[in-house]
Amino acid sequence: MKKITIGEAARQSGVKVPTVRYYESIGLLAAPSRSEGNQRSFEPADISRLAFIRHARELGFEIEAIRTLLTLQDDPHQSCASADAIAKARLVEVEQRIRSLMALKAELETMVEGCGHGRVDQCRVIEVLADHGQCTHSHH
Repeated sequence: MKKITIGEAARQSGVKVPTVRYYESIGLLAAPSRSEGNQRSFEPADISRLAFIRHARELGFEIEAIRTLLTLQDDPHQSCASADAIAKARLVEVEQRIRSLMALKAELETMVEGCGHGRVDQCRVIEVLADHGQCTHSHH
């Protein structure tokens, strides 16, 4: 079976080469075997693992949550309760972020609507940005 180089592993998994090295350095990806020239030599399972990590990162999971999910994936006969709990916690974070973004959207709409298209000294956008007390929502 032909070994897969780091460049090819990166291409197939959609993960950049420095990120592949980073995931290896923090233990999300086992150190691959090395060729006589000391080049990393990946297996198809490594590509699948990299794609799993990439997808989890795209969904906003933190590294430690991904580490736990990978540990669960490595032992498929255990309960999926931990995986469910991790996904539910991420969903709560996303819902909170959506609420925050909706409040931010409403504030920006108010600022834009209040703009009289006059001069900067009368600009509602500049005025609100200069004085957070004029915001109708808290963005903390």
